[in-house]
Amino acid sequence: MANAMIGRTPPQTRKSRAVYHFTPETPQDYWEVEALYDTCFAPGREALSSYRLRDGIPSVLGLSHVARDEAGILGGAIRYWPVRIGAAQALLLGPVAVHPTRQGEGLGRALIEESLRHAAPLGWDRVMLVGDAPYYGRFGFRRLDEVVMPPPTNPERVLGRDLLPGAWNGIRGKVERWSD
Repeated sequence: MANAMIGRTPPQTRKSRAVYHFTPETPQDYWEVEALYDTCFAPGREALSSYRLRDGIPSVLGLSHVARDEAGILGGAIRYWPVRIGAAQALLLGPVAVHPTRQGEGLGRALIEESLRHAAPLGWDRVMLVGDAPYYGRFGFRRLDEVVMPPPTNPERVLGRDLLPGAWNGIRGKVERWSD
């Protein structure tokens, strides 16, 4: 019976190609998404400067998404937050996370692309994040030399993408918390 597995990849080591359903995050998803972020990111993630911009501010409805497989299991999530740079409004993307058992399936790319597809129709012109330029460059993000995140943020990791042509032209200054 042991010979039955010769020449075959054991099922537990095959990469899953699950079908995911992308839906806007709901209040019922909140704690499960938080647990995913705790799994994917280092302890102390909430001490980062981007979290100071998010504290007490609700994420943007309709843009923050979850990805669930056909069994309803959470595979990934992405959130967006409103921020200001002077008088200009922008989206702050992040965090985006994919469960470690689902990485390498293109789920992170799909979450970014699917959620951003909804941003301009909802009235957003620009999006920014703090991240790795080589990774996010494939989604059209570029360095924002004139936009300053609160310290201690590495300025080389402050990236933005136009959702409408030229949306970042002339935008400069400190990123600040959203206020009505």
